[in-house]
Amino acid sequence: MATMTQSIPAASEQKESVLRRVLSNGSLVIGLIIVAIIIFAAVFAHWIAPFDPLHVDPLARYQRPFSGWHILGTDEIGRDILSRLIYGARFALLVAILPTLIALVIGGAIGLLAGYAGGIGDTVIMRVFDIMFAFPGILLALGISAALGPGLTSMIIAMVVVTIPAFGRIVRGVVLGIKEELYVEAARTLGYSHARIALRHILPNVLGPAVVYGTLQTGRNVILSASLSFLGLGPQPPTPEWGQMLASGRTAIATAAHVATIPGLAIVLLAIGFNLIGDGARDMMDPRFTKERS
Repeated sequence: MATMTQSIPAASEQKESVLRRVLSNGSLVIGLIIVAIIIFAAVFAHWIAPFDPLHVDPLARYQRPFSGWHILGTDEIGRDILSRLIYGARFALLVAILPTLIALVIGGAIGLLAGYAGGIGDTVIMRVFDIMFAFPGILLALGISAALGPGLTSMIIAMVVVTIPAFGRIVRGVVLGIKEELYVEAARTLGYSHARIALRHILPNVLGPAVVYGTLQTGRNVILSASLSFLGLGPQPPTPEWGQMLASGRTAIATAAHVATIPGLAIVLLAIGFNLIGDGARDMMDPRFTKERS
């Protein structure tokens, strides 16, 4: 009974310690706030958007911000920019997070297998990744999207393919170091299967670096998805997607700069939010961070 009583305060103190570390990390807190606001807007878009994002009003085209009922103005065919921005947050989060998760699972599995098994399979996989790294990510994604045709699905597939090699290399590098540790050697000595060693002894130590990189990659995916949509390879009009909104507003950049500037700022803000979260998470995993804060 005394042991249970002591364990409860210990668990509470550990949670408070983690919370203090999170709150003391300015980058992490700011990033979480930015992303949380955008997620809130995406989830409750139906209730907080002031207008229908697809409603067209030719008589109200190119209204400037705060010049009428439209807080952020209207676009080239009179659609409310704020409403399209709020609904567009759904697509921005989807194409940023989903490809990262899929690539993390596939690339992580490949890296875990290659790093643990080694041999000719590891060499072949790494050479394939080297070939993919020889192409700039945007060009490779552009080629895949163009081959599959414009649309949300093809854009996500292209982003997954481009991202897999990075996750594979990161996980493989961590596995190469961990599999020589004494506790892994002890597990082999005890006769544990390779699957058990890989999944129960190696995988938990790989997740931290992979998740941190995934958060940073999510920020990059925001820019990559917007670039593909800007080039006409993402969701097609009249879908309220930020990259597509940016592309449609570029023709009037001299006379109505807000049409392109506002979605452009939203793209940058979301990317910064994810990058700040990734930087903060990386700092928290760094032992030097713990020493400095103690």
